[in-house]
Amino acid sequence: MFLAPALLVYTVVMILPLFGTLQLSLFRGTQEGQVFVGLENFRTLLGDPRWSASFWNALWNNVWFFIIHMLVQNPIGILLAALLSNPRLRLRGFYRTAIFVPTILSFVIVGFVWKLLLSPIWGVAPDLLDLIGLKSLFAPWLGKEEYALTTLGLISVWQFVGIPMMLIYAALLSIPDEILEAAECDGITGMAQFWKIKLPLILPSIGIISVLTFVGNFNAFDLIYSSQGALAGPNFSTDILGTFLYRTFFGFQLQIGDPNMGATIASMMFFIILAGVCLYLFAIQTRLRRYQF
Repeated sequence: MFLAPALLVYTVVMILPLFGTLQLSLFRGTQEGQVFVGLENFRTLLGDPRWSASFWNALWNNVWFFIIHMLVQNPIGILLAALLSNPRLRLRGFYRTAIFVPTILSFVIVGFVWKLLLSPIWGVAPDLLDLIGLKSLFAPWLGKEEYALTTLGLISVWQFVGIPMMLIYAALLSIPDEILEAAECDGITGMAQFWKIKLPLILPSIGIISVLTFVGNFNAFDLIYSSQGALAGPNFSTDILGTFLYRTFFGFQLQIGDPNMGATIASMMFFIILAGVCLYLFAIQTRLRRYQF
């Protein structure tokens, strides 16, 4: 009974729209109305060159966006959490707040500000690099196809590194003092204590963070849209599934919106995320349980 209100809200907000999207992906709009076509929209998305090229480009960009967060954001978050959990570190509260504050900023603000900072015309990035003698390394990173997506990924890392940091910090604080005292009695201190004692105990938390990172990145849209627009330039080099879905469903400029194909793309995003989450739950989480205390 106590779960009924929450279950009702979740059903209305999440379950019904999900089934509505899946249903819409099985139809195609004609002059006579909606016609049931089964999986034809999925075959068109994956096999028709007019659609498949854009889909596979967006999917690969999404994978690379996720890899950047896994290889940069999460390790940095773990490192920061380990440093901030040191009781001898002064101003720990200030550092935690300063690192976490960007996560509460609007995507629009973050995208617009970083676009200004990195602008080769009026941005401050060239001058800052010039102060340390590295101005020759500056390039219009958001304007070059080979750099734009990686740059946006690093901007996203800067904004959200506070989330894995706080989750890992909480996991480190939850380790019983008896375990750490026993390790100290055995002569395991400092970094050795972190690698041999703390890290294995927080692996389940790291697994959860990895899943959240996967889901968040394959649902990403706001930062790309606010900084590069719906066309995800230059030349679709920053196009991800979210922006591809937006253009397809609602239309943009000369492209006419197609709700059925948009629902098909949304359904593919759901299946990809579902596959990743199931892989974690049934193949990875079971192996991590032995580290729990």
